Amino acid sequence: QVQLVESGGGLVQAGGSLRLSCAVSVRTFSSYYMGWFRQAPGKEREFVASVSWNGGIKSYTDSVKGRFTISRDNAKNTVALQMNSLRPEDTAVYYCAAGLTRALMDYWGQGTQVTVSS
Repeated sequence: QVQLVESGGGLVQAGGSLRLSCAVSVRTFSSYYMGWFRQAPGKEREFVASVSWNGGIKSYTDSVKGRFTISRDNAKNTVALQMNSLRPEDTAVYYCAAGLTRALMDYWGQGTQVTVSS
């Protein structure tokens, strides 16, 4: 069983930064593709970023490219999302997810709220 716990959300002014972290309880963390998703009020959940098993392949949705950075530490079973130059439209609940491939995210955290004020 895979358990994910996010932390690091909060309230920040536009232009500010936040760092989200996700701790993953699983014996074979390096076997999992990791991703961050978000869901804003009244909208569907959307992909934000993903990182491959060894961290060599990173993908981002266009709206966060150049502002957000995903990283993972396979020794600590953690994945992080560094968010810079935040905008009000980044306001959402952010979810950490894990799967054997990028397309199959089978495990999800409970989410952490990020609010960006203008």
